[in-house]
Amino acid sequence: MAIKRPEEILGQKKRIRMLIAGYPGIGKSTLALSAPNPLHIDCDFGIDRVEARYRAPFIQPRSYDELLEDLKPENLREFDTLVFDTGGQLFTLMSLWAIKKDPKYGQRDGSLSLKGYGFVGKEFVRLMDYCFYELDKHIVMVFHAVEEKDGDNTRLRIKVEGQTKNNVWEPMDLGGFMEMHGNDRVIGFSNCERYFAKGTRGIKGTYKIPELTPESPNDFLTQLFEQYNRTIEDEVKLAAEAKAAYEEAMKKGGAIIAKIKDIDSANKALAEMRKIQHALTSRQELGQQFSQKVASLNLFYDKNTDRYVAKEA
Repeated sequence: MAIKRPEEILGQKKRIRMLIAGYPGIGKSTLALSAPNPLHIDCDFGIDRVEARYRAPFIQPRSYDELLEDLKPENLREFDTLVFDTGGQLFTLMSLWAIKKDPKYGQRDGSLSLKGYGFVGKEFVRLMDYCFYELDKHIVMVFHAVEEKDGDNTRLRIKVEGQTKNNVWEPMDLGGFMEMHGNDRVIGFSNCERYFAKGTRGIKGTYKIPELTPESPNDFLTQLFEQYNRTIEDEVKLAAEAKAAYEEAMKKGGAIIAKIKDIDSANKALAEMRKIQHALTSRQELGQQFSQKVASLNLFYDKNTDRYVAKEA
């Protein structure tokens, strides 16, 4: 087993799993293809709807077996991101594959049975794990959004059948809903009354998606992923600094406590302890050690004089 230290994260770029949802025609595919060096897995056969200059290398699997055959390491070396477009159609391919594999996963009308939903959900998680851990790729899942009534409110949900919604959200690091605010396209990463979303590592709230021009690069997600990784590095650096400060405080405090022999040295130590710059749990730990030491000498703290004095016999 190779045990690693937290600071080893520095310099490493974490792969990111992201879900994008929104109404048809809002530009989900184009946004998804702004991820780093993407392969467009065009399950919907809709690449013609993406403006030519924003298209990327693509495959158009007609079955789940064909997709699995395409997703081999030797076929994907030049790509950093796998864009599944759309997730709903991917689940359709997976459902047909599952029923063909075992008829008990289907019903007479061709839809999945309860067992079928469970089987497909597990296969989706397996596929995501394979793409993320073994292929070492970013993953972007594109979903159409549908409206659902919830009492007096109308909410947006990803368009996918049955209980598989939970399987979709579980592995995602980020999940954003695209909408129009006036003339601006935006994507939201924080839960609200209109939709469920997912934000981590400082990615939260609503982001305006820049309007693309002939001169501008389609790199919104590339920049967002870099921001995500910078946040991880900043957290690791801060943690390392706090740990170093903690160790320094514990070293100073331990040396001061070791010198306590009597009332005079205890009161001198009290003044020195108050000068220590604490970090993490050093104040509590050193305070406990100090208390135990003076107690072993039958000393107690007198609040009125702000000094340690001997306990009366």
